[in-house]
Amino acid sequence: MSEVTAGSDMGIGLGLAFGVLAVAGAVGMLVAYSNQVVAGWSFALAIVAGICSIAGVHLYGGADA
Repeated sequence: MSEVTAGSDMGIGLGLAFGVLAVAGAVGMLVAYSNQVVAGWSFALAIVAGICSIAGVHLYGGADA
């Protein structure tokens, strides 16, 4: 008997979701360039979302071997 395992698309979904948040943070930096506090928080959002995006792809994306 052979077993069939179905892969999950959670890595792709998390990567896209956090990627959208990273882009939103970058746009926030662009829009709020005159206010350093808002631009700083937007930068923090972009960096943390980017890190979570990569972590989600690595944790749930897994190589199909």
